[in-house]
Amino acid sequence: MTRGEMARLEASVRGRVHGVGFRYHVVSRADHLGLTGWVSNEQDGSVHVVAEGPRADLERLLEELREGPASAIVEYVAENWLPYTGHWGSFGIRSAGHRGD
Repeated sequence: MTRGEMARLEASVRGRVHGVGFRYHVVSRADHLGLTGWVSNEQDGSVHVVAEGPRADLERLLEELREGPASAIVEYVAENWLPYTGHWGSFGIRSAGHRGD
């Protein structure tokens, strides 16, 4: 796989996404897709996702973010595409309000 096929997705998910297993759903899907990065609940009630990997797999994760787990109500997903950094070795959960990589 060439580096040109790799990308970074930063997404903010809004709706009823806290207390419904949303972060664990994201970790499960990201692990299944072989992506790296992190997910966190934010103080404003949103969920923030930073993921890296093949663009096609990130697009699949974005579809999962728009759907969410059955107990969630996703109202809006803001997405931002950035260059791949290769910064992480796995995908995990970060504490609320975490800034940066």
